[in-house]
Amino acid sequence: MSPRRIASNQASSIELSLSGRPVSPPSSMRGLFSTVVVLLVALMIVTTEAGKNKREKGKGAKGAATECAEWRYASCVPNNGDCGAGVREGTCNDQMRKLKCKVPCNWKKEFGADCKYKFGSWGECDTATGSKNRSGTLKKALYDAECQPTIKVSKPCPAKTKTKAKGKKGRGKEN
Repeated sequence: MSPRRIASNQASSIELSLSGRPVSPPSSMRGLFSTVVVLLVALMIVTTEAGKNKREKGKGAKGAATECAEWRYASCVPNNGDCGAGVREGTCNDQMRKLKCKVPCNWKKEFGADCKYKFGSWGECDTATGSKNRSGTLKKALYDAECQPTIKVSKPCPAKTKTKAKGKKGRGKEN
């Protein structure tokens, strides 16, 4: 004989045997369910332990780095060519560390990429030398770089002075 279903006032139904007792799922299903639960618990334990080990490893590396207070950094050395991504070496007592850095491709080699200056406006074109000059005062020295307090830079004068054409209007959208 097959078991009969009795619907309750809830959304689920209960299977009852002919004797009126609930029918239990097959034992193979119970075994599979138990195995899945045990595997999930084991996976949670493993991932929790891995996260703890990773955090402890990170704390150890940073803890050792903070012991030294007088880090000295060299200038940034690009990986290829004159500019782009590179590496900066830092030393303190017996410790050494490498930091990723970037050398801008428009930097002025005379005063280095670690010296930041505030510049005034360009001066008038000197017809004798054919160049414009401007000076800058030191704003910030990164990584304890040795920087000059003031610098002077020059660039060639434009070949032709640009004049605005009088009769032209701006590039607006015409209606």
